Amino acid sequence: MQETLEEEGTRHITMPIHKKSLLSFRYVWKIRSLLLKEKFDVIHIRSRMPAWLVYTAWKLVPENKRPRLVSTFHGFYSVNAYSNIMAKGEAIICVSRSVRNYVLENYPSTRKRVLNVIHRGVDLKEFPYDFQADPEWLNKWKNEGHSFKDKFVITLPGRITSWKGHGNFLEILYYLKRDNIPVHGLIIGDVHSKKEEYFTKLVNSINKLGLSNDITLLPHRTDLREIMTISDLVVSCSTISEAFGRVTLEALSLGVPVIAYSHGGVKEQLEALYPYGIIEPNKKSSMRLKIREFYKLKEKPKPLMNTNFTLEKTNNRILSVYKRLLSN
Repeated sequence: MQETLEEEGTRHITMPIHKKSLLSFRYVWKIRSLLLKEKFDVIHIRSRMPAWLVYTAWKLVPENKRPRLVSTFHGFYSVNAYSNIMAKGEAIICVSRSVRNYVLENYPSTRKRVLNVIHRGVDLKEFPYDFQADPEWLNKWKNEGHSFKDKFVITLPGRITSWKGHGNFLEILYYLKRDNIPVHGLIIGDVHSKKEEYFTKLVNSINKLGLSNDITLLPHRTDLREIMTISDLVVSCSTISEAFGRVTLEALSLGVPVIAYSHGGVKEQLEALYPYGIIEPNKKSSMRLKIREFYKLKEKPKPLMNTNFTLEKTNNRILSVYKRLLSN
């Protein structure tokens, strides 16, 4: 995003503060000098290793010259001293109620503090309700061999890793096919070098279940928005809670129905936007029956328009946190 940010007037300072190494602490004094020189009003830490470096530098600045410090819990971090740095902000943001509950339970120092729940949001200009893919994209998609005419297309977006529940998805498709539903599954996500063995097992499972003609495996795509709009359904089969789950929200904002294991941030989205899609976590049979019901409905239920989880609301709420800190 650096080029785009700089075009919009942001100054980007490059520093390798992401490396999980004690050697990274050599940048602490450089960060301290930066804080003193620039006189920032607010500094916002959003990842653990950078947070440790910034916090250490921040503490070395005289108290009356420090910027206000904000931290965001973006996930269910492992509970240890390393992760505890995210509880050091003067104001703390959590990306979902689920994350807030997790923080309160596992980081005792936060229990007497206000934790600001600010859900992530989508840009409604980029993900408008009832968006339609343009004809040029549709032609290109078909020319790639993805017409799927007369098929009921179910898309599972997300990187290739076991907790995303691809195994569950395959079993669900297998039984839907036995129910005489003309399903075609799209699995979209990159394969990290460390996940190649898992990917091989996934392909073997597809062949073993006789689904080789009923599933298309695609790498990371920049046109996921368009793919979701030509899908009949988007599913989330994550076997563990996700802190938020951005893709499901994007689908719902577009007006694409989502059926998902209801835990973590995804549960909060479904409760607000599409209760019909709620499935008890890890209940494959329940998801299969719900999809079967959905397929047979003469009039498919439509999600409500997204007015709760918007980028504008997210940004305004974060700015409000900054302003409250500065007013103190």
